[in-house]
Amino acid sequence: MPDTLTPHRFRIGTRGSPLALAQAHMVADALRAAHGWREEDVAIVIVTTTGDRVQDRALAEIGGKALWTKELDRALLEGEVDCCVHSMKDVETIRPEAIAIAAMLPRAAVEDRLLGAIGIAALKPGAIVGTSSPRRAAQLRRIRPDLVPVLFRGNVATRIAKLEQGEADATLLAAAGLDRLGLADVGVTIALGEMLPAPAQGAVGIECRADDGEARARLAPITHADTFACVMAERALLVGLGGTCHSPVAALARMEDGMIHLDAEILSADGAEHVSGSVRLMPGDGVPATALGHDLLDRASPAVRSLFHG
Repeated sequence: MPDTLTPHRFRIGTRGSPLALAQAHMVADALRAAHGWREEDVAIVIVTTTGDRVQDRALAEIGGKALWTKELDRALLEGEVDCCVHSMKDVETIRPEAIAIAAMLPRAAVEDRLLGAIGIAALKPGAIVGTSSPRRAAQLRRIRPDLVPVLFRGNVATRIAKLEQGEADATLLAAAGLDRLGLADVGVTIALGEMLPAPAQGAVGIECRADDGEARARLAPITHADTFACVMAERALLVGLGGTCHSPVAALARMEDGMIHLDAEILSADGAEHVSGSVRLMPGDGVPATALGHDLLDRASPAVRSLFHG
């Protein structure tokens, strides 16, 4: 039976980048399929964020992940939209109490892809690699200390254009983003054993107001339970680490026989120090994941700990 809508359309807030819009349309399509809604029953509302406007500085220097979410949060809390769509790896660890992570779509590929070479080992000595990610920069330098990371910001097309213009010899992008933009044949996939991804990489999340029972009910049918459980475990790890955008951290949770297996690592900025660990936990129980975060910090040097709590 088709759902009975309130007088307004169900409004999805999103950033305006091509990838963000692709993800918002994925959510809209999932809602239409779940509820039998018509095309016009869902509206996509573009909200410009500070992260979109400021492209020449590292996120950590100008406010961190909140640059992707604060304007969307405002639109949500002021009732301009009914939900907001995010790449979950861009969502701060601690969220406002008035906002709830209500759903996640099935997770896409979690790996990174290298553009500009057939592999990390194939990069020329001293190659310049464009990235805005402290994690990717640290992991690259752990594998190849001679590599030189330089700041690469902007959407996927902008980063590819910078590479083609010779601003770097190579760059790394998330496979999920490339796939969602129809660029599945671009780049070479880096094996998980070589580079563990960012926490929540490949996951699209949908937030709504915590007290909006109607929106929660609309979003519940489109959530993917295993993705939700695994991403929330990775976010629980971040609670234990107290990580920021300065913090090179990688993590991946996978469902295995009804249990979550979580692998994680933290690194020094130059990749010279590396601390890793793993834990198994039940879905919905973030305590062991948070404890793993504490354990990684306990085994790290003061210099690495300062990246997380400094």
